[in-house]
Amino acid sequence: MRTVDLRSDTVTVPTPEMREAMYQAEVGDDVYGEDPTVNRLEELAAAKLGFAAGLFVASGTMGNLVALLTHTQKGDEVLLEAESHIYYYEVGGMAALAGVQPCTIRGVRGKLTAELIKNHLRPANIHFPNPSLLCLENTHNRGGGSVTTPQEMEKIVQFARESGLHIHVDGARIFNAAVACGCDVKELVKGVDSVQFCLSKGLGAPMGSVLVGSREFIAKARKWRKMVGGGFRQIGLMAAAGIVALEKMVDRLAEDHEKAQKLAAGIAEIPYLNINAEDVETNIVVAHLKPGVMTVSEFIGRLNENGVKANGYGAERIRFVTHKDVNNDDIDYALRVMSKLAQRVMF
Repeated sequence: MRTVDLRSDTVTVPTPEMREAMYQAEVGDDVYGEDPTVNRLEELAAAKLGFAAGLFVASGTMGNLVALLTHTQKGDEVLLEAESHIYYYEVGGMAALAGVQPCTIRGVRGKLTAELIKNHLRPANIHFPNPSLLCLENTHNRGGGSVTTPQEMEKIVQFARESGLHIHVDGARIFNAAVACGCDVKELVKGVDSVQFCLSKGLGAPMGSVLVGSREFIAKARKWRKMVGGGFRQIGLMAAAGIVALEKMVDRLAEDHEKAQKLAAGIAEIPYLNINAEDVETNIVVAHLKPGVMTVSEFIGRLNENGVKANGYGAERIRFVTHKDVNNDDIDYALRVMSKLAQRVMF
């Protein structure tokens, strides 16, 4: 049976060029700083985002945790959006391991503004924790892949600086944001202290993320990475795929965005689903089940029976994510499955 996997862009498999680069990679012990391929990846990543240094980490979750550990002290308050990945999907690591208190801010489709942040920033007081870090997410996963533009970022960064906050960007899909904006990725992170981005989502590498920042910040982060079990040895095999991802896979993200637009337009024609196609900015499509039709789990199950995979987003939302390993024919097939399902459930 045909399978169209729209659960996430994490299901992508490495390209033939990545596999060849992995096979040919020169390696060494990265804990000693002796893996030349890792060193090249870290330098390339830092330069692409406009920072002095980079650190290869196992995952986005590890990158975000290491950033929190590096920026904060136990008992500090971290401001972040209420449905941000760091808060929602990272197993409570910010509390359990970093020992920081989250101050959650409800954004608009996951996006924060300087005014929203200002309204949640408490004044200095002996009773209050120390607010030390602002975390932003771009694109925003649970916001449906929403993009914070360079102009919006500039206002937030200016306010955070005036307020004495460090700024970390969870940029798991920051290159999707840059492609959607038609800008250099450096414009999206100008003035922030650190960024984490994933190699293993739309860029197609088999694993890994890179955390970038100043040389001093990365030196401290490297020690925290070791503490949480992220000391790699001959990991240049995987870093080689990451280099290909950065050099060859960024521009093609526009194709994923086009496929997402096509999927959203088709979903808009299906009577038991609601969607605002204008909200689809990148490669994430979120649809709402109309009340009384079926549960999200039932819907996901029926799709799966026909070879289409998607993820539920709570009680009424379904998320579809386009990526390099689904094509336009796959999108057409998924829409046909949903249309046929409509005939069964609506009539």
